[in-house]
Amino acid sequence: MSFLSINHTIVDTVVFDFDGTLAKLNIDFDLMRRNIAELISRYGVEHQSLRHKYVLEIIEETAAILQNTSPSKSQAFTKDALRVIEDMEVEAAGSGELFAGTKKLLTTLREHSVRTGIITRNCVRAVHMIFPDISAYCKTVVCRDHVQRVKPHPEQLNLALSYLKARPERSLMIGDHPLDIETGHNAGALSAGVLTGRCRKEDFLTAGADIVFQEATDIIRLLK
Repeated sequence: MSFLSINHTIVDTVVFDFDGTLAKLNIDFDLMRRNIAELISRYGVEHQSLRHKYVLEIIEETAAILQNTSPSKSQAFTKDALRVIEDMEVEAAGSGELFAGTKKLLTTLREHSVRTGIITRNCVRAVHMIFPDISAYCKTVVCRDHVQRVKPHPEQLNLALSYLKARPERSLMIGDHPLDIETGHNAGALSAGVLTGRCRKEDFLTAGADIVFQEATDIIRLLK
């Protein structure tokens, strides 16, 4: 059985983020944030205090505010907000594509008996539009639709590791955002950043990444 060696630690399981890590990141998050802000305003909630949070967290906190006065309004808002972001994710997926080396990467790791999984805050529909045969390359895929709490909460990574029968201390979480580093830490796994998204090496090191790669396929060089 092969393994990866990272900072003198044996790693036999790798869990990848999707957008920006295995596929080109083409979702317009600024537009998504503006669209959600407009929706929040229509529901009569002041949202300026939420503007520095991630979109899913903005939706969650707005729903909690509405829940205090009208549970039905909170449920309607959540449904409308999730429809807005899913429509945008699916539209972006229509012009999305995998990075050139993604399938070879997953195949190589499988051939070396390194277990692999994917976790993403994206929706199932969008992921399968970009990667229709994903199940042939990666048996464990945990999307937003599959959990109550998305990363950086460890639920998604913990679920993926349980499916893979993997130990966190021998696992690596790899992604294109410091949020992925935080997710790894929260689950007790090692973490790695990749520079194929919109973040710098310094961002990952500040977040506490164990290693930073130019791109995800670079991890193949660490196979032992």
